[in-house]
Amino acid sequence: MTAIMIQGCGSNVGKSLLVAGLCRAARARGLTVAPFKPQNMSNNAAVTADGGEIGRAQALQALACGLDPHTDMNPVLLKPESEVGSQVIVQGRRVATVKARDYAALKPSLMAPVLESFHRLRAAHDLVIVEGAGSPAEVNLRQGDIANMGFARAGGIPVVLVGDIDRGGVIAQMVGTQAVLDAGDAAMIAGFIINKFRGDVRLFDDGYRLIADRTGWRGFGVVPFFAGAARLPAEDALDLPRGGGAGAFKVAVLVFSRIANFDDLDPLAQEAGVSLTMVHGGQVIPGDTDLVILPGTKSTRADLAFLRAQGWDVDLAAHVRRGGHVLGICGGYQMLGRVVRDPDGIEGAAGETPGLGLLEVDTVMSQDKRLTRVDARHAATGTPMQGYEIHIGRTSGPACARPFAHVDGQPEGAVSADGRIIGSYLHGMFAGDAFRAAFLTGLGATPSHLAYGSGVEDVLDRLALHLEAHLDVGALLALAR
Repeated sequence: MTAIMIQGCGSNVGKSLLVAGLCRAARARGLTVAPFKPQNMSNNAAVTADGGEIGRAQALQALACGLDPHTDMNPVLLKPESEVGSQVIVQGRRVATVKARDYAALKPSLMAPVLESFHRLRAAHDLVIVEGAGSPAEVNLRQGDIANMGFARAGGIPVVLVGDIDRGGVIAQMVGTQAVLDAGDAAMIAGFIINKFRGDVRLFDDGYRLIADRTGWRGFGVVPFFAGAARLPAEDALDLPRGGGAGAFKVAVLVFSRIANFDDLDPLAQEAGVSLTMVHGGQVIPGDTDLVILPGTKSTRADLAFLRAQGWDVDLAAHVRRGGHVLGICGGYQMLGRVVRDPDGIEGAAGETPGLGLLEVDTVMSQDKRLTRVDARHAATGTPMQGYEIHIGRTSGPACARPFAHVDGQPEGAVSADGRIIGSYLHGMFAGDAFRAAFLTGLGATPSHLAYGSGVEDVLDRLALHLEAHLDVGALLALAR
């Protein structure tokens, strides 16, 4: 076996979830399998074993395969820093920041590292399951393509096309995609999957046959909506947790315009004793909130301006006066300080922006990017914790003398003198059951007995069984031969 590729009729049709489920199903069949996404665009990234970064979805897919995430699994990652520009990560390392219109000129040079990473994975595993990006129907982007048909043809990989029936118009999605592809690209498609069906699947029998008749493609099945997906880490901001729980301890999370690594919130959303609210632009921070979280962001100064434009600085000041707690993670930590300086214009125009002044720290952006997994110890309780750092900028100041945690015996983060304002660069901390329980208890909440990590593993197992029940998985995997 070698590889198959899952492409979609559009973004957010469920490609990432299907690849994760197929990876777990293939593993259950005794195959060694690895995920691969040639090009991804996401500010939700994971730090890999080889010290780089990849899209969070590929890290979840690696977990489904029983593998440690590796930069070869997502060799090109685009991290939007503005409406028109993105940071370009190649094989885990930042190589440039380019405007969208300039990326087309860069793309042709990226096929070589993409194929290099793919061939390494294919040589090491029985099967590689590849995920496309967006849609191959975006034929205006076809020249120099490395994400969809350009890669499929370069690697000689059969494609299965996924349509999202929950959005409506899935027949037009499928037939229309074939209509706009050139003959060589269309010939790569070996079949289709209908995803996210709700209700009696037999009601779609005629539509299913129509797609097969009009396209000549084989149908591999109709996948009913999988509710368990809500318990898996999400990569796309479209999948931000909508909030969760009806617990007495109320947590409000500010949804920045460039929010990053928001899967930090998933374990809290599943805590029975917690009520999690996502506060979007134009909304106010609820007055009965116990803890406000400022999450990560791809552009700290830009999102500080966004925060102030929503009036959240006023809400935060009132929250603190009422005795509430505040936690800033990564970019959110930087915002809590007195000033954020970017003298070299790394995240945008050079300059500096006043912080919220809730912690006595200052941040200076620098070219070097810290990418590392860490084992730490929570300073307040001594509880061991794990996480990862993925940031530019160095933060220092008097509040750092009261660290949030210790990493290799060194202080990390900062805490205000009254203990109610906390800043840390550690992502992923709440995935640890012991730390999460200790942290919530320290704030007066009642933690549950949630076993977050084993819960994710259980959902992946159930997802694989779900796909086995509704798809011809054997025939899908046979395409790779």
